[in-house]
Amino acid sequence: MFAGFNLQGLDDKFLSHYKGAGEAAFNSQKNHIQKELDRFVLDDGSLDGSALQDDWFPDVNADIFLSHSHADQKLTMAFAAMLEGEFGLKAFIDSCVWGYADDLLKKIDDEYCKNKTNSGATYNYNLRNYSTSHVHMMLSSALTKMMDKTECLIFVNTPNSITTRDTVENKTKSPWIYSEIATSHVLRKKNPERHEELEKSWKFEAAQKNLDIVYNANLDHLTPLSTEDLSLWCYQFKGERVVGALPHALDVLYRTKKLVQFPTSVRG
Repeated sequence: MFAGFNLQGLDDKFLSHYKGAGEAAFNSQKNHIQKELDRFVLDDGSLDGSALQDDWFPDVNADIFLSHSHADQKLTMAFAAMLEGEFGLKAFIDSCVWGYADDLLKKIDDEYCKNKTNSGATYNYNLRNYSTSHVHMMLSSALTKMMDKTECLIFVNTPNSITTRDTVENKTKSPWIYSEIATSHVLRKKNPERHEELEKSWKFEAAQKNLDIVYNANLDHLTPLSTEDLSLWCYQFKGERVVGALPHALDVLYRTKKLVQFPTSVRG
């Protein structure tokens, strides 16, 4: 991951044009993940945990990881469609995966965790705890792997995801949002390969930023992003293409937010 953004102010009005396309894109990813989950429940009822961890995202190649509240799923779907339509960037919506953790867990529990004393009408508490810990650890590992693969993370910050108790402290009730924000603090920072090429020719030296690793879903390390920034991003990207440049859309965003300083690049 190269950069992280804390996006505030996103609403249905701003994304009204992309609502239908967002649902179609989400369903495409969702169907793929559902199919892949089914593969790991074997004929004998056992679960190939190693294969599940290794292959959770076999065909999902994305530029951006979108972290969001479950209540903002449709909003995030429309935002993903905007990123695709305006910039040709593929976004991974995290709920495509954690939304199916319960489905996978149900399959495991039905196979392994039923109480034998009452004809399987109820689940064994201890076995359920064991199966839940396995599935949630696999899910956490899969999300971390996906975050590391994508070039940047955008956190869709709304009152559904973060509640501000005062002017300083942010809290979240979602364990998955907390996990993703905490992971984004410690993931290695990787420069895109195209930046390394530009560094050779322009002697560009990326500014390094020290991150304060804190608790309680601290968002200080994410670059602020607003709907005004999104509009400016669209305007500058289209403007550069009009004058004949072939910029990478994310590089235009990075320059807009002053994360990089090099001139307009030619996209390979």
